[in-house]
Amino acid sequence: MPNLANDPSRKSWINVPEHSDFPIQNIPFGVFITKEDVITIGTRIGDCAIDMGALQQLGYFEGIELTDDIFMQDTLNDFISDGKKTWRLVRNRLAEIFDAENSTLRDRKDHRDVVIFDIKDIEMLLPVHIGDYTDFYSSKEHATNVGKMFRDPENALLPNWLHLPVGYHGRSSTIVPSGVPVHRPMGQTMPNDATQPVFGPSKLVDFELEMAFITTDANVMGEAVPVDEAEDYIFGMVLFNDWSARDIQKWEYVPLGPFLAKNFASSISPWIVTMDALEPFRVESPKQDPKPLPYLYQEGKHSFDIHLEVSIQPEATEETVISKSNFKYMYWTMAQQLAHHTVNGCRVNSGDMMGSGTISGPTEDSFGSMLELTWGGKNPIQLNDGSERKFINDMDTVIMRGYCKNNDIRIGFGEVSSKLLPVIEKRL
Repeated sequence: MPNLANDPSRKSWINVPEHSDFPIQNIPFGVFITKEDVITIGTRIGDCAIDMGALQQLGYFEGIELTDDIFMQDTLNDFISDGKKTWRLVRNRLAEIFDAENSTLRDRKDHRDVVIFDIKDIEMLLPVHIGDYTDFYSSKEHATNVGKMFRDPENALLPNWLHLPVGYHGRSSTIVPSGVPVHRPMGQTMPNDATQPVFGPSKLVDFELEMAFITTDANVMGEAVPVDEAEDYIFGMVLFNDWSARDIQKWEYVPLGPFLAKNFASSISPWIVTMDALEPFRVESPKQDPKPLPYLYQEGKHSFDIHLEVSIQPEATEETVISKSNFKYMYWTMAQQLAHHTVNGCRVNSGDMMGSGTISGPTEDSFGSMLELTWGGKNPIQLNDGSERKFINDMDTVIMRGYCKNNDIRIGFGEVSSKLLPVIEKRL
């Protein structure tokens, strides 16, 4: 089935500002609540949010096999379960409806009034019910930097790292959409000069620049997803700030890995950009040496050229861009991650989320965490207001943005923005 929505020459009758992340070639999916407290599934073109539930009620999806209430739900899970064919049919139809040459909705003010909202007049919600969340550790540069800091610099990567996508099972209950603040976490730490751990607020709260992909129902228990089929089970991607408390993590991670240092909060961008929309931006991944085992081996272009940046904005002042990276630096691809995740028969469901792991590039200004950017706090970053940061301060807002661009179009993810609030006093 052709991917008609990606036509780079297509224009919309909805105004799209220059450099917008959301031209008609994007058509992401999300969930929002209107001023009338109606929750609906929708999409976005330019600065307009589009109520797909209203579109369906008005008959604009006629001819596509959909349940009557598929877009009048508070999550995308059921729509994602319908599979790749349905996703493409719906996205192609949306491109057709909002094409500049199509007058069907354009000339019906009574319909436009119930379908189209100014983005300022709606509130974005978590787009899916995330049943399970796995975080990978798939940037070679990031893993090498961390290994140099905490282990033998000559043997920074652990022996398994080049043979499989390392991951751990995270906590989905504290994943929140952009705009929802998070609190500094409490936990045990072991100060450098101490012999016993102490309990209190983390002093080394960090961001992790990541992306995450959302799956559909991929398999049944006991069945593996082949690496060459894995992309068919990936609905789309979001920006992902996987908050981290480095001092808590340092004390607790042996022998089973991250726990309280990671599960206190993770923030995602609210619009899911589909894999169909990202298709024009495919690139080759870094060369994998040694060659992966057969169940992980891939040829061709299986990564994506997604420009990423991170800013810190102290309260009541301007933001400072502190990192610029790219998703194409990831050593292990999403298909390899999903294939490895299921090779033991682990079931993957609609709405499950897989984090990439921190995305660090080859240069110091492309590192994806404060841990790396300041090299463990040894080299503070100066912000535009003159203040310095080793890690994230209370009342700082961390903003992540991402976009793809070629000679024809630019599409993006918007942003994931979240403020770090002080620890909740009653927990002290």
